[in-house]
Amino acid sequence: MTNFVSCFSAPRRSMIAALGLLAFAGLAKAQQVLRVSAIPDEAPTELQRKFKPLGALLEKKLGMKVEFVPVTDYAASVEGLINKKLDMVWFGGFTFVQAKIRSKDQVIPLVQREEDEKFKSVFITADKNITKLEDLKGKTFSFGSESSTSGHLMPRSYLLAARINPDTDMKRIAFSGAHDATVAAVSGGKVDAGALNFSVWEKLLAQGKVDTKQVHVFYTTPGYYDYNWSVRADMPADMRKKITDTFLNLDPANPQDKEVLSLQGATRFIPTKADNYKAIEAAAHNAGLLK
Repeated sequence: MTNFVSCFSAPRRSMIAALGLLAFAGLAKAQQVLRVSAIPDEAPTELQRKFKPLGALLEKKLGMKVEFVPVTDYAASVEGLINKKLDMVWFGGFTFVQAKIRSKDQVIPLVQREEDEKFKSVFITADKNITKLEDLKGKTFSFGSESSTSGHLMPRSYLLAARINPDTDMKRIAFSGAHDATVAAVSGGKVDAGALNFSVWEKLLAQGKVDTKQVHVFYTTPGYYDYNWSVRADMPADMRKKITDTFLNLDPANPQDKEVLSLQGATRFIPTKADNYKAIEAAAHNAGLLK
């Protein structure tokens, strides 16, 4: 049987082939999805709630579908990005450093919240006899995730600076997996004290989810660089610019933008760079968390 396309002249066949390629390209573009995730430092439902308005805004600005892809743990967020299963991830400073090293510098941080220039961790307890870091010797203690900057790395660094080795000077240490879980562990009496990031602590206070007559902050760390939105270096430059501009142009005077900023815990977003996280990398080496 004669092939339908072969009935046409060579120029006509070329035109049909070109149109077919254009149709295929259009279909591929229509199916293109920006896969976004975040380190699971809070409950999955909370992460989804916080991302929904941002995802809708990115879809509008990029002209493509934006999908939030939850991950099981911090390591999965790193592996997902460098193995091209994710396109953009909300990293903590430490997970960004891990992704940067694992990818051999093929991960680019685009923006951070203004608050992330001087981020802090808080140490909390329900024990009135614990008033300083040194009082934690012989106590039970909870960090967040092992790969958390504000829930493990930096609290551990400041404990070591106070000459307290969590592994040998404390009765027992645990990893709750998330900041809100650390608060629950301290409130529930499962541990004597714990550390988490100040942003989640303040949010839980504002939501009335912490009884400050029971649990209180007894130490706040100095500031350090923390979270950022990162992408792979192979993302097209024009897409990186559109994403960056979307964040930088968020205007609190605009109700839609204000909602995004509020849910992201940001006054505004600012550009960032890999060099901002050199101190985090050094702290991770010093704490023995990077080999």
